[in-house]
Amino acid sequence: MRLFRKIRKNLLISGKIKSYLVYALGEILLIVIGILIAWKINNLNEIKNNRIVELKIYESLNEELNSNLILLDSSITRYTENVKVIKNTMSYMGLKYQELTDDVKEGIISVDYKITKLHNASINSVNSTNKFEFIESGLLKELIASYPSELDNFDNQEAKIQHIVINRLQPLIEAHISLIEILSGRYSKHNKIQTLSKQSDYDKLLNNREFQNTLIDRLLQTEVQLAIAKNLKDKTKTIAIRLNRELEN
Repeated sequence: MRLFRKIRKNLLISGKIKSYLVYALGEILLIVIGILIAWKINNLNEIKNNRIVELKIYESLNEELNSNLILLDSSITRYTENVKVIKNTMSYMGLKYQELTDDVKEGIISVDYKITKLHNASINSVNSTNKFEFIESGLLKELIASYPSELDNFDNQEAKIQHIVINRLQPLIEAHISLIEILSGRYSKHNKIQTLSKQSDYDKLLNNREFQNTLIDRLLQTEVQLAIAKNLKDKTKTIAIRLNRELEN
C-alpha cells in the first residue's frame, strides 16, 4: 500500500494527471478484483460447510428412517397375524363349548397387541429448526415436510386400536373367561387353583353382542392400520432412497 501511495504522489507531483487517473482506475480495479476473489473464496467455503451440514442431516435422517423400516416390517407382519386371529375368532361364533379346542380357546381370548413406536426425533428436528434450509433438493424437502403428519396418522390409529383392546375387549374377556383355566391346561400346578375359580363361559362370550361388535371394530381398525403401515413403509422407503442418492453424490 505504501508503494501505491508513493506512485500516486509522484504522478501528481510530475503533473501527469492523465497517467494518474489511469493508474488510479487500475488500482481501483485491482481492489475490486481482490474483493471479488475474497468473496468467491468465502462463498465456496460457505457452500462446502453447508454441504457438510447437509450430509450430516441426511445421515441422521437415513439412520432414523432405516430403523422405522424395520419397525414397520415387524408391525405389518403382526397386524396381518392379528387380522387372521380375529377372523378365526369370528368364525368360532355359534360353536358349543364342547367343540372348542384349547388352541381355539387361546385364540378367542388372544389380545396380542403391541404398540409400535416409530422414531421421529431427527425428522422433527429438521422440520422445526433451520436445518431445513440446508436441504437442496426441493422434492426431498417436500417429502420430509409431509412425513411427520404421516407418523401422526400412524400413531393416532395405533391409539384407536389400543383403546379398543384395553378398554373394551379385555374387560369383556375377563368378565366371561377364567384365565386360570387357560393356565391349568399348560401347567398342572394350577389345577388346584382352577377348582376354586369361577367357570369360564365361552358360549356367553361368543354370543355377547358387545364382544362381537368390539371384535369387528378391532378387525376394521387393524385393517386400516395395516393399510396405513404399508403406505408409510412405501413413503419411508422413498425418502430413504432419495437420501442415499444425495449421500452418494
